[in-house]
Amino acid sequence: QVQLVESGGGLVQPGGSLRLSCAASLIRFSTYTMAWYSQAPGKQRELVAVITSGGDTNYADSVKGRFTISRDNAKKMVFLQMNSLKPEDTAVYYCNAKVSSTLAYWGQGTQVTVSS
Repeated sequence: QVQLVESGGGLVQPGGSLRLSCAASLIRFSTYTMAWYSQAPGKQRELVAVITSGGDTNYADSVKGRFTISRDNAKKMVFLQMNSLKPEDTAVYYCNAKVSSTLAYWGQGTQVTVSS
């Protein structure tokens, strides 16, 4: 059974940092594009950052220069380093594994709250 397990969320003050982690039980983890999405209350889930199997990355405009996505294929993990956090970054953050054009797996999400 495929599992994606996120961790690292929590409450942080504006300007602070968090590092999210996602552990994946995918046999061919290194071959998959991995991503982080966020979903704020009352809003649709949005793509935050993506990293390909080759290490290419892309970010939503709202997080460019503040967030960094990375992966450790040996540990089958993907990370999201979040710096200079803003209240509008408050959301549930989900790990995503894109296995094919028609199949993707999701984690259960981890809550990030940015508030003073």
